[in-house]
Amino acid sequence: MIIIGDIGNTVTKICFVNSKFKIIKRYNFDTKHINNSLLKKLAKTKFSKSVNKAVFCSVVPKSFKLVRKFLIRFLKIKVYELKDLKLNSLLKIKVNRTQIGSDRISNALSVVNNKDNFIILDFGTATTFDVLIKNVYYGGVIAPGVQLSLNTLIKNATLIPNLDLKKVSKVVGSNTISAVQSGFFWGYNGLIMNIINLIKKETGKTYKIITTGGFSHLFKNSIDKKIIIDKDITIKGLIKACNLIN
Repeated sequence: MIIIGDIGNTVTKICFVNSKFKIIKRYNFDTKHINNSLLKKLAKTKFSKSVNKAVFCSVVPKSFKLVRKFLIRFLKIKVYELKDLKLNSLLKIKVNRTQIGSDRISNALSVVNNKDNFIILDFGTATTFDVLIKNVYYGGVIAPGVQLSLNTLIKNATLIPNLDLKKVSKVVGSNTISAVQSGFFWGYNGLIMNIINLIKKETGKTYKIITTGGFSHLFKNSIDKKIIIDKDITIKGLIKACNLIN
């Protein structure tokens, strides 16, 4: 049994994976609430008794350090961060890997092959675009996250109320809420399309587009591309990386 985990800025996903690399149990936590008490509950599950190793991708070093220390101490297992593994047999990384979030590397691992090119669009705390040409990771783009941008606007603009984003058909809003919804929906739609087109122009390649994260569904049909939504892409990449561990 292997524990795999994705420690994000907002949400941490932890899964128990069996010897056939199938997920048998999932847990989601607020990253900011991870502590020893919560981890002890996780360690007491029936699955933890047969765990012998763990693989994580993390963009929150403090939280990963806490989780790693706990698992080593209480389960007495080896704990790996994705960047610690020798990934070259699966993925060639053209840029400095210390400057890439390991979640983005995991996303690339999930889909990499030797024939297709991918742009992976992840709607997380940040909105990221990762460029994969065959089996080479070329780098990417980081833009402000949709929800983070909305929260910042609501916090700093007194007359803008709390609201949920949704797909809108009209560009010109008739009130504050519809105007903000339009600005975010069509604004991010334009940002996404422009960045994808610029990546294509700069590299001279065509791409399959894969989206993941909370707002994938919102933009699925408005972007003029054949979009594939994969909410488990990061976890799938970690599972693939498990093959590299003896």
